[in-house]
Amino acid sequence: MQQPIRLAPSILSADFAKLGEEVRAMAAAGADYIHVDVMDGHFVPNLTIGPAVVRALRPHTDKPLDVHLMISPVDPFVREFAEAGADILTVHPEAGPHVHRTIQLIKSLGKKAGVSINPGTPVEAVDPVLDMVDLVLVMSVNPGFGGQSFLDGAIEKLKRLRARIDATGRTIDLQVDGGINDTTAPLARAAGADVLVAGTAGFVGGPARYADNLRRLRGG
Repeated sequence: MQQPIRLAPSILSADFAKLGEEVRAMAAAGADYIHVDVMDGHFVPNLTIGPAVVRALRPHTDKPLDVHLMISPVDPFVREFAEAGADILTVHPEAGPHVHRTIQLIKSLGKKAGVSINPGTPVEAVDPVLDMVDLVLVMSVNPGFGGQSFLDGAIEKLKRLRARIDATGRTIDLQVDGGINDTTAPLARAAGADVLVAGTAGFVGGPARYADNLRRLRGG
């Protein structure tokens, strides 16, 4: 069953010169998760941050740190991010030879585990691990950069995954990331998403506007 809508602002769109302040402001504005995009310049064409930044952010909020690992190979870094303070670790099936083993590792460290599918990844890729994960992430852009436009094919994937998740009887977040704004958020919510990652649309206008940005995305 679809859960209440939750919002996960992506720090990829924050002011990196004052990340701690940005995270505190977003938490105060009503964010449910803080989304951390980790990119390695190899699995995706951008280079962002490592465990040290997650560790530095941890004291600034008690909101779950939702860490999306767009890195390959991913297994050697899972423990570092877990120990740095990540609460949720999401990986891609393509990022290592044994996604089942990767998710086992995440769970063994006491963290929630997510699996992410890119626009070119079929929804069936999540089936072998759906009984293990706490979150399924649908990328509605090709990962690597913020500010991209929402790909309409994500709507059908969300609908199909909503049905799969509901059939398990388990509580699994259905998250969507990429091009989420005032126009696409209602479409994603209607398709079954219950966690919206927002980059540009969350952080636009600065801290004074964060609460209003989140309210609109939530549909309030």
